[in-house]
Amino acid sequence: MGHPQIAVFARLADGNAKPTRRIEGQKTLLSRAQHGIAYDEIHDEFILPQSMAQAVLTFRGGANGEEAPIRVIQGPLTQLTYVDRVAVDPVHNEIFVPLEDKGAVLVFPREANGNVAPIRVLQGPETQLGASSVVVDPVRDLLIVAGRGPRSEGRRGIYLRIFNRTDQGNVKPRAVIGGPKSGLHGLAGPLAFYPPKGLIIVPVAGPDISNFTSDDFVGIWSVQDNGDVPPRWTIGGPQGVLKHLHGVALVPKYKELIATDKRINAVLTFSFPEIF
Repeated sequence: MGHPQIAVFARLADGNAKPTRRIEGQKTLLSRAQHGIAYDEIHDEFILPQSMAQAVLTFRGGANGEEAPIRVIQGPLTQLTYVDRVAVDPVHNEIFVPLEDKGAVLVFPREANGNVAPIRVLQGPETQLGASSVVVDPVRDLLIVAGRGPRSEGRRGIYLRIFNRTDQGNVKPRAVIGGPKSGLHGLAGPLAFYPPKGLIIVPVAGPDISNFTSDDFVGIWSVQDNGDVPPRWTIGGPQGVLKHLHGVALVPKYKELIATDKRINAVLTFSFPEIF
């Protein structure tokens, strides 16, 4: 098993390429279970969840070697429990942390450091949250939360719930995307978002998650969608190239979509000009 690290590769790296730098070592505070990462392009920082230590770590964009995070959110006031994924809104200077075990989304100032309380908490029965992953639309001031269905439905499938960015407390979502036609069987990793067009990029696990039957796909929905609607575009699908999706990212400058696949232990880059 490899040791905890963040490996950075050239954009055009291919095959068995070596990373250009690695962030690793005790001072980094990284653990073996790093399931999400968010990049702040405006401030050149990246934010990671640290589930083992119930913390959120922020590194400078050029971090290298055994380099400590520049900020750490951690402590009883934070209300953090099992932190698996994070999102950053660099426009409004906020960090969003979904907590699936609590059915909540905690919001912190981007520059928060230490044992600090969240400035907002989205939580309550009306929210219908099973908060697995979030992304922010800073253009339309929206928050998109992915999570399981309500307990009354046996929590089957994944739903995309759309809120106002500043919603807090027990608030109903503005819209809910999910159902049989959507194909949202399960969530295979953190969401991505393309603000200019309001597109939600979702790594979707196939219907038989336990057997990894190569039915995983990347689905793209719009923040204008509502109800049980199919994705506007897809990559992958039944017996496709994607075996066990684990995350997605966009490279708008080059009109590319990047997907990580745990089963084949690879990073795949697709040309996808249609969504840009």
